Amino acid sequence: MSDQIQRFLFEETNVRGEIVTLQEAHAEVMERHEYPPAVTRQLGELLAAVALLTETVKLDGTMSIEVRGDGPLSLLMAESNPGGELRAIARLDEEAAIPAEDASFTELVGEGKVTITLDPREGHRYQGIVALTRDSLAGCLEDYFAQSEQLPTRLWLADDGQRAAGLLLQRLPDEAQNQDDDAWERTVHLASTLTDAELLEVEQRELLHRLYHEETVRVFDPKALRFACTCSRERIAGALLSLGSAELRDILAEQGGIATQCHFCHTRYEFTLAEVEAMLEDPEGPPPTVH
Repeated sequence: MSDQIQRFLFEETNVRGEIVTLQEAHAEVMERHEYPPAVTRQLGELLAAVALLTETVKLDGTMSIEVRGDGPLSLLMAESNPGGELRAIARLDEEAAIPAEDASFTELVGEGKVTITLDPREGHRYQGIVALTRDSLAGCLEDYFAQSEQLPTRLWLADDGQRAAGLLLQRLPDEAQNQDDDAWERTVHLASTLTDAELLEVEQRELLHRLYHEETVRVFDPKALRFACTCSRERIAGALLSLGSAELRDILAEQGGIATQCHFCHTRYEFTLAEVEAMLEDPEGPPPTVH
């Protein structure tokens, strides 16, 4: 089953949906870290969720979802863009015990918040924040749509450690297109009969047929998804400069240079003393190239 997202809508209603399946991108994310199974499950669900949410907005830029809590799993973060590129990371409290394999979302993250950030190439960044008041990631994201977007939205997410999948249904405000007042309740009810195994294992069009064979469903061409990290020497240099010249010079005095790596993909970046000094003298210029 390929990594892809499939948009669909129910004809003559104001209900639309998306279904996503991730296997290779899931493996690319997880093989770079040794996450406990419970963490892999939650991060996989977040990876599916960010792909689904990216398709619901018209954005020329990046969308990220960040979950921060006071539990042993202090951070879950996933990022996506309209090009179908995905990346994700999790961070466990170093002093916390390894969570049980069946640990729930609430047991892992505790109390905290979900932050959804839209970062367009042009224009202003937008952030929406919702508290972690539900016992699942899907429930928390549904709260976000209810509070921030005011669009009735339902999400079903699943991960079995090897792949992730998700289904999203959304009722749009355009009542003029709706000739079926029961469509929302009916389509949500049918989706609620899905098992995790079906969502993960059944081919997307076949799954839609099983659920909605009595509905008139328009299915659009699938869009391919893949793991891709957006780190670069330029972006890492920018992050270093944000530390300030005093802190950078302290590091240089101690280490003679700076070596760091991307948390998402583990690519290593090294900057010599001379290169950092050149960056400090001309912060707007391109970072020196390693020879």
